[in-house]
Amino acid sequence: MRKVKKLSLLLCCLMICLVSTLAFVGCGSNPNKIRLNEVTHSIFYAPLYVAQNMGFFKDEGLDVTIESATGSDASMTALLSGSADIVLVGPETVVYSSTTKDHPVVFGQLTQRDGSFIVSKEQIDEEFNLDMLKGKTIIGGRAGGLPAMTLEYVIKQAGLTIGENLEKGEVNLRTDVAFNMIASEFQTSSNEFCTLFEPTATTLENEGKGYVVSAVGTVSGEIPYTCFATKSSYLQNNSEQAEKFLKAVKRGYDYIANNDSELVAQALTASFVGMSIDELQIAVEQYLAINAWSNDLIMSQTSFDKLVEIINSTQNTSYSPDFNTLINNTIAEKLSA
Repeated sequence: MRKVKKLSLLLCCLMICLVSTLAFVGCGSNPNKIRLNEVTHSIFYAPLYVAQNMGFFKDEGLDVTIESATGSDASMTALLSGSADIVLVGPETVVYSSTTKDHPVVFGQLTQRDGSFIVSKEQIDEEFNLDMLKGKTIIGGRAGGLPAMTLEYVIKQAGLTIGENLEKGEVNLRTDVAFNMIASEFQTSSNEFCTLFEPTATTLENEGKGYVVSAVGTVSGEIPYTCFATKSSYLQNNSEQAEKFLKAVKRGYDYIANNDSELVAQALTASFVGMSIDELQIAVEQYLAINAWSNDLIMSQTSFDKLVEIINSTQNTSYSPDFNTLINNTIAEKLSA
């Protein structure tokens, strides 16, 4: 009987120790430490890097670490698996993941236009237009990704036909190349065009390996291209941290908007080692010229509906997501008030 009591007491002590340990671990976790996973590393996301490099996150009491992925699908996997708290992704992945348990929610929009540039192997002296893609091949990125879908959308909107019959003037849109491999595939293949983001586009041009001829964003118009998303549970339990995060990013945008490109370039150097101030300036000015960044971080219903139209028209799908379920503008609207 005594042995049974001793065993029960021992088990009870073990349970108390286990609960105490878990409680200690829970109390020791730091809600102000945010793990951000970005779809790729690009000057297209300049307000984020300015916020990081200028100490705006630290001003808000946040410790933000940034890890780069190789596409929106990889970033979303990081979020859903719990290895990231917030992701910077194309909102199409939020639509794709809308049926998952504890589904992702967009709480801030960073970019409002396509940020890719059409790069040609040969120099084009006259003003570029999409008709120049007739009978040519253009590398547009991963199938199902927003860069490739937007490019397909604008090509079709221009009245061109996508296909492999180049003799009939069809446009061969390649979607079989991983996002981070486009530049190398473009250089080693016979393909005449590709789309690249900054700083890769400027770097390639400076190396004499391609010529930036147009910005897809000027043709596509406003689209909610890249956004900050998190699990609905995280937004509910860490709304204060999410607000501080978005406030710092907004300061990053304001810094870009209110300073000359040289100062902005200097603020970006820590994030783009190897690029000169001049190269960074060119990239910043190109994105400013197409009004790439959202000034209020709010995603509108109209732009979201256009995104869904692009997805459905290019993927032959019939998504009809509820805007209010997937988009939460509460924090962005508060910051812009």
